[in-house]
Formats: sequence, structure tokens, C-alpha cells
Amino acid sequence: MSVKVLLDSGAMGLFMSKRLAERQGFKLEKLDKPIKVRNVDRSDNKGGSITHEVKVNLYYRGHRASKDGCV
Repeated sequence: MSVKVLLDSGAMGLFMSKRLAERQGFKLEKLDKPIKVRNVDRSDNKGGSITHEVKVNLYYRGHRASKDGCV
């Protein structure tokens, strides 16, 4: 699958919506404990907690990196 993404060099990880992960056939691994997500202003994120992890390969200009992503 090829997608256009916004890269955030300040982010602590890779994130995608659960809906996108399911629709694209990613294997979702349920986390033992959900991770609460807060916005910069400390309010709860409307997307809810991170509940799953997926394995992804990233390709960019001939480079490849295997990463864990959060859903």
C-alpha cells in the first residue's frame, strides 16, 4: 500500500487510525493495557486510547525501516 503522510519529527512513534489498519488488512496486536492519549492542552484526545500495535515497513527513496505502529 502506498500512502501520503504527514511526518512529525517531534512525535514519539508512528500512529494510524484503527479503521485504516483494519481496512488495509494489518494484523492488529492488542496491547495488555490501553495507552491514554492527551492533546497538547492536556485534554483527552477525541480518538480515544491506543489499544493495538501493528508491524509496518516504511520505504522512502530506496531506504527501508521496520517499525511498530500504534493504533
